[in-house]
Amino acid sequence: MSAGDGIYVEIAIAGAIDDVWTRTQEPSLHEQWDLRFTAIEYLPRPDPAAPQRFLYATRVGFGLGIEGEGQSVGNHDGPGGVRTSALEFWSDDRRSLIRRGSGYWKYIPVPGGVTFLTWYDYETRFGLAGRAVDLVFRPLLGWATAWSFDRLRLWIERGIDPAVSLQRSLVHATARLAVAGVFLWHGLVPKLLFRHPDEAGMLTDGGVDAVTAQLGVTAAGVGEIALAVLLVVWWRSRVLLAGVIALMLAAIVLVTWFSPRLLVAAFNPVTLNGCVMALSTIALLSARDLPSASRCLRRPQT
Repeated sequence: MSAGDGIYVEIAIAGAIDDVWTRTQEPSLHEQWDLRFTAIEYLPRPDPAAPQRFLYATRVGFGLGIEGEGQSVGNHDGPGGVRTSALEFWSDDRRSLIRRGSGYWKYIPVPGGVTFLTWYDYETRFGLAGRAVDLVFRPLLGWATAWSFDRLRLWIERGIDPAVSLQRSLVHATARLAVAGVFLWHGLVPKLLFRHPDEAGMLTDGGVDAVTAQLGVTAAGVGEIALAVLLVVWWRSRVLLAGVIALMLAAIVLVTWFSPRLLVAAFNPVTLNGCVMALSTIALLSARDLPSASRCLRRPQT
């Protein structure tokens, strides 16, 4: 396994090296922030000089879990205060894509904090099928490592409990994807695919001629689809969410002014736009101090 093929993640943490070391080496603390593991258990080590054996488990959903083993050796006395923890891991669980692997964690003191980094690689099972699945699994594992590193950073720098970080992230993702889904549906289905008459009707009620109204509906549909895409691509943008709230409020005012008949319809702009505003507000409020894999370096600096 070569370094070029492995997974590399690096992050700067404004904290004491002893704190970073403890929260990454103590199993009860490590399992709190690392998305890759559900449980980590150190096995008894009768000889302090021997590698530290450990068991790990990961839930994959639907009540299924994968178990494995490993061993690590920590070095507290590197040059310049650098610490290194080398590890090997393996799994005899036939459901595990990973057969065995190895890597290291490194802790480098820098002004104002610590550079915390990891590199690891692994071998897959299931032959050609396993290697094909790994084309998707490996980037996801790298993302999970980077996201977890930033969750650790927030825990150390801001005092945000890892469980709270996960909860905020899930709330934010649910609200943001729901808003994006609404815009995608309303831009594509009633405006572009099926051309619902109420879409053009709102424009003709305002005095726009029929031909221009149809062009306006098409433009609005494309715009809503583009907005749905931007809500996902610009995942950390809070300005975009604020813009959605303002847009929905303006839409309610315009409909009330030009097409008041729609306010009493079965599925009306008041309830729809109001729900979108509420979801956007939830996403906006939960967007602060979220873990982000993008804060990590994914290649060694040269």
